[in-house]
Amino acid sequence: MTSEPAEAQSPSLWRDRRFRTFWIGQTLSQFGDRISELALPLIAVLVLDAGAGQVGLLTAAVWAPNIVSIFVGSWVDQRRAKRPLLIVADLLRGVVLATIPVAYLLDALTLGHLYVVALLAGFGQVLFSTAYMPFFVALVVRDRYLDANAKLSATRSASFIAGPAVGGALVQVLTAPGAILVDALTFVVSAVQIGRVRVEERPVADARGQSLLRRAREGLALVVRHPYLRAGLGCATTINFFTFMAQALLILFASRDLGLSAGVIGLALGVGAVGGFVGAVAAPRLAARYGRGRMGAVGAILFPAPLALLGLAGGPTWTAAVVLGAVEFISGFGVMLFDVNLNALQATVTPDAVRSRVSGAFSTINYGIRPLGALLGGALGAWLGLRPTLVLAAAGGVLAVLWLIPSPIPAVRSLADLEPPDHHAPARAG
Repeated sequence: MTSEPAEAQSPSLWRDRRFRTFWIGQTLSQFGDRISELALPLIAVLVLDAGAGQVGLLTAAVWAPNIVSIFVGSWVDQRRAKRPLLIVADLLRGVVLATIPVAYLLDALTLGHLYVVALLAGFGQVLFSTAYMPFFVALVVRDRYLDANAKLSATRSASFIAGPAVGGALVQVLTAPGAILVDALTFVVSAVQIGRVRVEERPVADARGQSLLRRAREGLALVVRHPYLRAGLGCATTINFFTFMAQALLILFASRDLGLSAGVIGLALGVGAVGGFVGAVAAPRLAARYGRGRMGAVGAILFPAPLALLGLAGGPTWTAAVVLGAVEFISGFGVMLFDVNLNALQATVTPDAVRSRVSGAFSTINYGIRPLGALLGGALGAWLGLRPTLVLAAAGGVLAVLWLIPSPIPAVRSLADLEPPDHHAPARAG
């Protein structure tokens, strides 16, 4: 089966007021995130004179809370309403980020403060991500999952285009702490937008008498036993480990080794992120033509491979900026092929009763590996040098596709090829 007529015949999601409201909030939040991703390490490097190991530790702190995602997800699964949790998560991140410019103005900003903010903001992200998928499937009908994921991913990619450029300009005009304040405000706006969305959330499974540990274990067991979820998780985890070895060093490398200013770094990343936008827009069409699983596997290669080119970057400022932009373009295109297709596949095969637990299990392993990658990247960057570490990260990331090749995922041409899950299946199903 090579097409999905149900998707083609459904009304456009842009006509759905609830989806538009949610999309607006997520758009602003994503743009704010791009600003902080640039500004936070720049604060550490330029304001607090952090080295490779300290920058790696800061990146690790952002993702460390994901280690407890499986328990957060198990708790979230038993909450009837997920929307209030999304609002609380956004407000938490907005408040903790706002403490950075306040501390800077009081001349009290330290690396320890940045680490604490990173941990608390990371926990807010964990809460949001575990509550997100049940809210998403209540907001969007099943035959629009791919379309909705593509639209949200396109927005995320667009934020990578304009966000870093705007962030670089804000850092130079407002200073890096001032740019962080802009991100804090976007979370507040996102919370307001989600508060305006009314959805009929699906009932949760009766888990009376089940401990949090047991529910977490059952969610993990489903992922491990399910051939699609297991392969997707293994692939994504491997990619994340190696790409975060590089991610922890990227701003430091561009600033110190390449000698690029905050504005030029932001512009290069923004121009390069056009690839992500193109990938998000093209992903549904390419998947419909060549198969969703196959395009996901192609994305698993195109995402990490270009990082090796950073080892060749150098020369005049414009040459270094072009190489950085080209790497981001190809990598952004690849990650969208990977994310759009595998996220839609995951949403399709996961039973409603365990969505947050499955999301928590994914985050604990997939995102929980990121701090380890960042710490290793910082250590190897200080020991081997930044360029060899970036090449090593690219080589390791490409190997992630080996999880998908023997799995049933490459054979999936359409979401319609998949059997819909039993929405009331027990957690041990699969």
